[in-house]
Amino acid sequence: MKLYYSPGACSLSPHIVLHEAGLAYEPVLASTKTHQLADGTDFYTINPLGYVPVLELDDGTRLREGPAIVQYLADQAPHKNLAPAHGTLGRYRLQEWLTFIGTEIHKSFSPLFVPSTPEDYKPQVKQRLLARLQWVDSELAGKPYLMGEQFSVADAYLFTVTNWGQYVGLDISQLKNLVAYRERIAARPAVQAAMKAEGLLK
Repeated sequence: MKLYYSPGACSLSPHIVLHEAGLAYEPVLASTKTHQLADGTDFYTINPLGYVPVLELDDGTRLREGPAIVQYLADQAPHKNLAPAHGTLGRYRLQEWLTFIGTEIHKSFSPLFVPSTPEDYKPQVKQRLLARLQWVDSELAGKPYLMGEQFSVADAYLFTVTNWGQYVGLDISQLKNLVAYRERIAARPAVQAAMKAEGLLK
């Protein structure tokens, strides 16, 4: 398998899951600025939408969209319990979290990374994000992970997107459950391995 990624982007989520699952893969750096690979290949020929992550399977099939990719990876290593079994309520709870993180948190960060976003609009964006994260903080009360006692692919995704707060001036220090949760995730060997692979940790 190949994972097309850009350092610190949402592709960090499947990168973490690959390490958690212990699956063999080849990381391929795809710049989100130049949209080129190291060998000069136009990334739009890999993903016409131009963004990461893309997972390329050994037969050449390509999967886009992080939530789909991480569930596929979890299902390749079911003994790691990174996703509840198909057809169970737990699996739908996982999809509920992945959808929420994607639509309510991930995409809410987007305007803060766009240079043309008016400065007077950014405080509204941050306020909305903090409101969503306050709810997540309340959901984390008394449990180590989003799904309870078991780390799941949703945790890899939430950790990845909440990482962006430091780059856009979003202060989450008052969200004690979320801060403690992020520290727990950051300490996991697979998370550290993925971040080192992307040059995010020395």
